[in-house]
Amino acid sequence: MNMLKDILANQIPISQNRIKDLIAKKGESEISRVSVAQAYSGLRGIKAFVCDTSAVDPDKGLIIRGMPLLDIKDISPEEVFYLLITGRIPTEAELTDLKAEFSNHIEVPQYVWDILEKFPEDSHPMTMFNSGILSMQRDSIFRKKYDDGMPKSKYWEVLLEDGIRLLAKLPSLGAGIYRLRFNKGDRILPNKSLDWAGNFVHMTGIPDPTGDFHRLMRLYLMLHCDHEGGNVSAFAAHTVSSALSDPYYSVSAGLNGLAGPLHGLANQECLKFVLGIRDQFNGSPNKKELKEYCWNRLKNGRVIPGYGHAVLRCPDPRFTAFINFGENHIKGDEVFEIVTNLFEIVPKVLLEQGKAKNPWPNVDAASGSLLYYYGLKEFNYYTVLFSISRAMGMIAQMVWERALGIPITRPKSVTTEWIEKNS
Repeated sequence: MNMLKDILANQIPISQNRIKDLIAKKGESEISRVSVAQAYSGLRGIKAFVCDTSAVDPDKGLIIRGMPLLDIKDISPEEVFYLLITGRIPTEAELTDLKAEFSNHIEVPQYVWDILEKFPEDSHPMTMFNSGILSMQRDSIFRKKYDDGMPKSKYWEVLLEDGIRLLAKLPSLGAGIYRLRFNKGDRILPNKSLDWAGNFVHMTGIPDPTGDFHRLMRLYLMLHCDHEGGNVSAFAAHTVSSALSDPYYSVSAGLNGLAGPLHGLANQECLKFVLGIRDQFNGSPNKKELKEYCWNRLKNGRVIPGYGHAVLRCPDPRFTAFINFGENHIKGDEVFEIVTNLFEIVPKVLLEQGKAKNPWPNVDAASGSLLYYYGLKEFNYYTVLFSISRAMGMIAQMVWERALGIPITRPKSVTTEWIEKNS
């Protein structure tokens, strides 16, 4: 990790001076106006803080450090984390250094398993995952050094160290919970010769004779790594971290947001929808039948899961990446066939209906069908996978927030009475 620290140590003063100059020149410039409707609508569209790790363009989708997602879809999770942190893809030596750091901290302490084994049998995997993360907070280096009085200039270094140690353990924690919660047998020890995604597949015990499940996990963990700073999980983590909470507290807070049905649980809802179609038609319906099914669903006041996005006004590039993977690896599977046919039919139906601002699919429309094909069929586990990936973006954002000295998040609220009198 020394290589990564050295790079950041050079980058941070440059960024600090850049922002100092920007504030001096444009500190009074307005970047957003807030309407009463926005104040009552989840702050939708309000530009209120800065996130440099990624941006979501309504017409292009996710852009990571200036790079469109589909241009970098083949890089590994380790490489995308390095990109999120530094703004560039690592050299071979830098990647080897980071992988070695992950490998050194891959094992989850036994006391965590002692805790998780006491959970009720019907506990939600996300509850177990978050509890595992929180239980490891006792090992936080940031907490200990903060208590010892470390200078502010060191915050980012120690947070990075904490963050990498936490990230290194997440595949082990997630895979162990999978085996424990779903009675898959004893935990499988990590293989330190494998990469982040490969180790996760190995530790789940899910058969992967072709290596395609490993390839899918590389793609899945890379695609879900970040989605700018205003989504629920990222903003929750940002807010908690701004109080100088360590990464264990902050990531856990973000993932508690991710567990909500309007955020990270959407992928399992999409898969349930697709499997419901399959069961009703005893297989994949033809396109005419599928179109009628979608229209009937809309006429009954129900939405079509996986279509529409709060920001995007184009097909989600993460969806495109998954569809391309499916076309190359599982074409002909009836569940995947329903997904691809829905993509052809649903946007046209929604446009004809005239109510949807965005008729295009989001990432959740496709991801579940691929996981299902490769044997990961426990729906309520899917958000754990999402969490393992999204923690990378949270950590990267936290490191830079501490490096730049971003203060505690404290927006001002007003009352309804104040709006009535003053707007």
